[in-house]
Amino acid sequence: MRTKSLKKNKINVVTLGCSKNVYDSEVLMGQLRASNKEVAHEEEGNVVVINTCGFIANAKEESVNTILEYVQKKEAGEVDKVFVTGCLSERYKPDLQKEIPDVDEYFGTSDLPNLLKALGADYKHELLGERLTTTPKNYAYLKIAEGCDRPCSFCAIPLMRGKHKSTPIEELVAEAGKLAANGVKELILIAQDLTYYGLDLYKKRNLAELLEALSKVDGIEWIRLHYAFPTGFPMDVLELMAKEPKICNYIDIPLQHISDSILKSMRRGTTQAKTTQLLKDFRASVPGMAIRTTLIVGYPGETEEDFQTLKTWVKDMRFERLGCFTYSHEENTHAYNLDDDVPEAIKQQRANEIMELQSQISWELNQEKIGNTYKCIIDRKEGNHFVGRTEFDSPDVDNEVLIDASKHYLKIGDFAQIKIFDAADFDLYGEPV
Repeated sequence: MRTKSLKKNKINVVTLGCSKNVYDSEVLMGQLRASNKEVAHEEEGNVVVINTCGFIANAKEESVNTILEYVQKKEAGEVDKVFVTGCLSERYKPDLQKEIPDVDEYFGTSDLPNLLKALGADYKHELLGERLTTTPKNYAYLKIAEGCDRPCSFCAIPLMRGKHKSTPIEELVAEAGKLAANGVKELILIAQDLTYYGLDLYKKRNLAELLEALSKVDGIEWIRLHYAFPTGFPMDVLELMAKEPKICNYIDIPLQHISDSILKSMRRGTTQAKTTQLLKDFRASVPGMAIRTTLIVGYPGETEEDFQTLKTWVKDMRFERLGCFTYSHEENTHAYNLDDDVPEAIKQQRANEIMELQSQISWELNQEKIGNTYKCIIDRKEGNHFVGRTEFDSPDVDNEVLIDASKHYLKIGDFAQIKIFDAADFDLYGEPV
């Protein structure tokens, strides 16, 4: 017999996928809280909202499995209602309605007012920048634009997120001020493409002006840049990074590949020579900056020669941070018309080779840090260690600094000067100075 769940009218928001989804969930939760709804993030609740990812095969599978898990809970009487939002339902709504009809309602990425209505809440326009953050109190994501105008052949994001739309500088500064008042010290700027920021609103690439304005916000000590695009990168950002201590000497710039034939097929609008020069310019403008990139292996038509070109280039560039994905053949993308001709086992082998190479590079670069002292932000305590990060590291994806909690006490959310005494591939070990 179906038993009604015990937690009455508590809305549990479950977030899958990237930092942009985290941000969207936080905005949703802020709106719900303003309508006096009881809301939680990935806890128990009788109403569930799943914010899905629809980017690549693994992410889609995780989203579908999560939906099925909560539909089963609904059937068992453990939850009353299940709503689905985000990229997967934006992209596959008719299919999902047919395949998983027990979901109460599906919403797309720009359906927030309708989703709120279904949850018995009103969309409040005046809540500009108000949200319920789910990250540790010391850092928060700041989404500066939505959507993407780039024509990359492999990417389904424009299908799910629409055209590029920048948020005005004054709105972002106001939002940053509210975050700082709540104890946030580090802003992580996110968008599908930071490089494009401002073109729609100000008729010019305006990331540097935004950074200058955010640097003036009291309480914000670090500003970090995520997801820049290599073509048309605004070089005035580097000048500002070099002189403004609040802007971390760090950039996340997904380069995807380096073989000219693959770059051309990917419609990246650049070449190996141009990309290599851009990275040299980065390092010349901001000596010691950390460059993070992501690569795709196994793209249609990638030959062994293309892969070896990529591998040699990774060896030469010595990226501080690097992630590698296997190509995912996504319907309705330009590359879907190509033959997905690299076998899955070879894709995986190539990804493993790149990550093995990067692991060695990371170890060597980390050895050079031994004996140095860095300003670190302390994110959390885990087991016997306090876990911190330098300005060269982003949460969840980069290196961490581990400090022995049985010997030293540090306040979570504070900055500390940490001297490094040992290092592994992706971890540094240090003690407060």
